[in-house]
Amino acid sequence: MPVETRNVTHDEDGMRLDRWFKTHYAGLPHSRLEKLLRTGQVRVDGGRAKASTRLEAGQSVRVPPLPDVPPPPGPRKSLSKADRDFLKDITLYEDDDLLILNKPSGIAVQGGTKTTQHIDRLLEGMGDGPETRPRLVHRLDRDTSGVLVVAKRRSVAAKLGRAFQTRSVRKVYWALVHGVPKPPQGKIEAALVKAATADGDRVRKARPGEQDRAQSAVTHYAVTDRAGQQVSLVSLKPVTGRQHQLRAHMAILGHPILGDEKYPASEDLPEGIARKLHLHARRIAFAHPSGDGTVDVTAPLPPHLEQAFDAFGFSPKGGDTDDLGEVCG
Repeated sequence: MPVETRNVTHDEDGMRLDRWFKTHYAGLPHSRLEKLLRTGQVRVDGGRAKASTRLEAGQSVRVPPLPDVPPPPGPRKSLSKADRDFLKDITLYEDDDLLILNKPSGIAVQGGTKTTQHIDRLLEGMGDGPETRPRLVHRLDRDTSGVLVVAKRRSVAAKLGRAFQTRSVRKVYWALVHGVPKPPQGKIEAALVKAATADGDRVRKARPGEQDRAQSAVTHYAVTDRAGQQVSLVSLKPVTGRQHQLRAHMAILGHPILGDEKYPASEDLPEGIARKLHLHARRIAFAHPSGDGTVDVTAPLPPHLEQAFDAFGFSPKGGDTDDLGEVCG
């Protein structure tokens, strides 16, 4: 096999060299790549490089013969008509850089050992291969519905990833909770730790002495409507983005989300209300990664939440009265 010289594409600008090799030569062990770098067999623009070297668009990467490393996988299997129709039905916004979906409750965002149907599987079928497929920018729990942002290119995903990390993305969730939180507006600051249980992993409030493994978690909340003392419609604005943060925080506050089987599972549902999690990612807003304008998208309610709103006399217009403000996550 001859020596290859490959150019770094625009979408690969800023990528680490070891990540670049993982993308193009997934079967190459990292230890072997390190040896190739030490011996100068891999070079960037003719010079020696390290695994941590950040690549720039237009640079050339010298790749020595790798006869025993399998080639990158070919194009993914294309989506079925049913899959294409499903994606079309849940698309809220689309342009050359972004795809924003209204994820239904009960559908996983990513796969697992027992999960083969998920949003990420659909995204795999939208490109010609690993380099051109759309990429998830953030996550939602399987049972949480609402806005889910997808980047159409690696460079867009990187920009949005930084926006989420720097908390410049503004998000609003709606939840129906048991009882009426007091005060009706406030901030929950409760660091969380992961804990294994007989029913799987959970998060809980950190205890004294657990600071070394606790993750800070902050949520702003506001009651926007209520049905007597039975149920409240709460607007939630996460500052941080921890796993199960909103669900755990509302349970810690003493007002768990309706239908939540994890935090806690002992709360009874009012009669006639679907046994599903009543948590919805209602709205998201952020600067467009192109630098031109702002993206601000609202997701309509799923059927089980519409049913609950009707049962309790809540109005979506009432929940939308609060401003996104400066709270972000």
